[in-house]
Amino acid sequence: MWIIGFLLVLGPLVTLHELGHYLVGRFFGVKADAFSVGFGKELAGFTDKRGTRWKLSALPLGGYVQFAGDMNPASQPSEEWLALPEEEKRKTFPSKPLWQKALIVAAGPFTNFAIAVVILAAFSLAYGKIEIPPVIAAVSENSAAAEAGLQAGDRIVSVDGRPLNSFDELSDVVLPNPGGKLTLGVKRNGRDLNFDFTIPTIVERDRFGNEFRIGRLGVASGPGEVVPVGPFEAVGLATVKTVDIMKMMVNGIGQIITGRRPVDELGGPLKIAKFSGEQLSLGWREFVSFAALVSINLAFINLLPIPALDGGHLAFYAAEAIRRKPVGQRSQEWAFRTGMALLLTLMLFVTINDVISLPIFSS
Repeated sequence: MWIIGFLLVLGPLVTLHELGHYLVGRFFGVKADAFSVGFGKELAGFTDKRGTRWKLSALPLGGYVQFAGDMNPASQPSEEWLALPEEEKRKTFPSKPLWQKALIVAAGPFTNFAIAVVILAAFSLAYGKIEIPPVIAAVSENSAAAEAGLQAGDRIVSVDGRPLNSFDELSDVVLPNPGGKLTLGVKRNGRDLNFDFTIPTIVERDRFGNEFRIGRLGVASGPGEVVPVGPFEAVGLATVKTVDIMKMMVNGIGQIITGRRPVDELGGPLKIAKFSGEQLSLGWREFVSFAALVSINLAFINLLPIPALDGGHLAFYAAEAIRRKPVGQRSQEWAFRTGMALLLTLMLFVTINDVISLPIFSS
């Protein structure tokens, strides 16, 4: 189940990421020498009329697109490129204006964002949205909410000074911020009250034994109402949800750096495989929702300004736009070597984390 789930999630998402690069590059007239589904030895393939080799490779862990002239990690012109005839040179990646190269590079991550928006919008269209008024229906005994004096019937009107329109918005603030500070504005019998909290940390386990550290105040809402949505509203809701998930990822990394969350919450390929298999066992809806989350994660990681990632290329393009000239080739090569070393170190660290978290070790 782990292997099947992993291949069904990561393979298509990485391939579509590369397809985003390819389509925007083709739109700007850049020739692609190769487009591979998977890595390593070619198993089967064909060459189209544009000279692109489409191939299926041995390791089904994603894919890549190789643009003409893009022959080194820093995407800098090589001697071979400089020797090309002008007609061929115009079809290569290095010959394109800076803004076109930036759009080609950015197309991969934004394809992953688009995939997530499409999935989340489809769910909103199919199932509607749930509207839950921000009114407390019950308060758990001995909870932070009970100790602070919150009562059933209180209407929460603001969180840290920001207006609150639904109970879900409160959950989006509390759940991912265990140990954080929070001020709730409450309306009770016509009076305006404020309650300050340090959000308690709760460790929960799902049916698979996975531990999750979440924040919980100890308040419950009343029943919500399912409201149908149209296509435009569904896309808007999906876009907002995608942005919220991105913010949650940034917040989570910040909590790990500051020590509010343990580093063992960082995961790599093994943990993705584990979660993929678990979600696949729960049914297609849970699995597709998980795929949307992984797609956002891929986009977020690739946009980090680390050399060797898409975000690293975009950072160099931004520097070039500001300086009015490219960063030196030697400097870029050293930056990409450093970035690659950082990525390999991080991959080793999260893989060790993954192995240690396997049931055979945790038991």
